[in-house]
Parts: sequence; C-alpha cells; structure tokens
Amino acid sequence: MNSYLLPLLAVIIGVGIALLTKKQKPIYTKLLLSFSGAFLLALTLFDLLPEVYEHIEAKLTGLYIMCGILLQIILEFFSKGAEHGHVHIHKNDKMFPWMLFISLCIHSFLEGFPIHQHNDMVYGVLIHKIPIAILITTFLLKSSYSKFQIVTFLVVFSAMTPIGTLISNHSSLMTTYIDVINAFVIGIFLHISTTILFETGEGHKFNLSKLVAICLGILIAYFI
Repeated sequence: MNSYLLPLLAVIIGVGIALLTKKQKPIYTKLLLSFSGAFLLALTLFDLLPEVYEHIEAKLTGLYIMCGILLQIILEFFSKGAEHGHVHIHKNDKMFPWMLFISLCIHSFLEGFPIHQHNDMVYGVLIHKIPIAILITTFLLKSSYSKFQIVTFLVVFSAMTPIGTLISNHSSLMTTYIDVINAFVIGIFLHISTTILFETGEGHKFNLSKLVAICLGILIAYFI
C-alpha cells in the first residue's frame, strides 16, 4: 500500500509547504533538492541498476539507459527542467501550461514502474517529489491560472506515479518488458539526479551545506 500512498503523500507535503510559505521559495528547498538527488541516485545505483544488468545483456542495458537519458532530455525541452527544480511560468500567462503538464505527467508515470519490484525506490520517489511539488505549487500560485486549473494540475500530477505502479503490478505485459522499462527509468533518474548534484552554486563557491545534504542522502540510501 505504501507504494501507492507515499508518492501521493509527497505531493501533499510539497503543496502544504508551498501554501504555508505564502508563495515564497522556502529557504531549504535547494538543500532538500540536493539531498533528494543524492538519495535517488544512490538508490538507483545500489538497487535498480544491478537488477537490470542481471536480466538484460550488458550492451542492450546500456542502450536502454541512454534512451532513457535522451527521453528525459526531450521531456525537459517542454518542461524547461521542472523535474529537477527549474519551473518557469509567466505570471500573466493565462493559457494552461500543457507542455509542462504533459511532460511532468509522463515523467511521473514512468517513475512509478520500478516501485513494483524495488520497494525501496518508493522512498527515493517520495524524497524526489517533495521539493518538486513545492516548486511547482509555488510557481502555480504566482501564476494567473484559475484555482480549478491549479488543482487539476496537482491532482493529475500526483496520481501519475501510483498509476504507473498499478500498471506495473497488474499488467501481464510487464513480466516481459518491466526490465526494459526499468532501464529507461534508470536513464531518467541518472539524468535528473546528476543534473541536481552537478549544478554549481553562485560564483562556483564551495557549498558545505549542499555537500552534507548529498552525503546524508547517499548514506541513508546505502543503509535502507
């Protein structure tokens, strides 16, 4: 049940934090984002990657992972990097952001698949979605979109990961293709997490807080 509830809870927590901070970016969102990137990357390397290499020929696995990276790059062309914390919404734009919405939904849908075989991945998705939900909600609240549009965006976005997990659990096709899909998702996770981790701070300064957050993310993932 946690496989379905925790991704939903992540969005609820993110929305709650955004509402409590009164449309301002929380001070610690960047640190939480760094922690989530490290945590997701570590879980991918510790749990998901070895499993996929065990079931698919090595070179094919590498090809599928690269396809996942390319897929995420294509999605980010439309979302402008919202999956790793960059949300750009024009305040006076009243047209619903369909490209952002669709790309985020595809991303969220796919990240639900590995949760079927790797229950620990749900914690990676949980931690990843909280800062993203904070940022998306903050920017939606600053926009000129109606309350109905904002609520619809957040409800559908929050439902996509559980839907991916549900299909992964109950579709007979998944027994054949789940490892291939997981390899694609590995590419997506690798791209997102490394983008978060390797983004430089202002003036390329050494950021001790970010380093501590990254190390904590790796350690916690290792001992889960």
